[in-house]
Amino acid sequence: MLNRILPAHIDNRYRGHPVGLWLFVPIALIKVSQSLTHLLKHDGGAQSISTIPLDTYPASAAQNVIGLFARLGLEQLLLASIFLLVLLRYRALIPLMYLLIVTHFVGGKIVAQFKPLVLAGTSGVSTPFLIVAILSVVGLVLSLIGKGYSEQVTRP
Repeated sequence: MLNRILPAHIDNRYRGHPVGLWLFVPIALIKVSQSLTHLLKHDGGAQSISTIPLDTYPASAAQNVIGLFARLGLEQLLLASIFLLVLLRYRALIPLMYLLIVTHFVGGKIVAQFKPLVLAGTSGVSTPFLIVAILSVVGLVLSLIGKGYSEQVTRP
């Protein structure tokens, strides 16, 4: 199974179930959209989407939060660029990309238990984030099964 996540040959041949490939397309585009929101929105999405009460913070503290959200957006854009590169050129790595998304979701839930955010309301990203996580789990499973793996020749 590990050789399906970390293939010996990284090529543009996706070996998993075809639905797993098609699920990866909107997920990659959603990641691009999320990153651009953090980079381009006036508050980086901190208050308008995540409901962090920036208007109750001193101006310098609010600006620091917005700056951190923009840096988060840059990191997300770099990761989304890797997703697009994998989608266009290195499809054999799609199972690994799914594993990264699922690990990020689970890790985020664990971190949130120890370092929770104080929000002014329900975050607008909770439901979409959960949907992407569920689709990613499904995509991971689908990317690890498929007829393409049975065609592989094992090398000594």
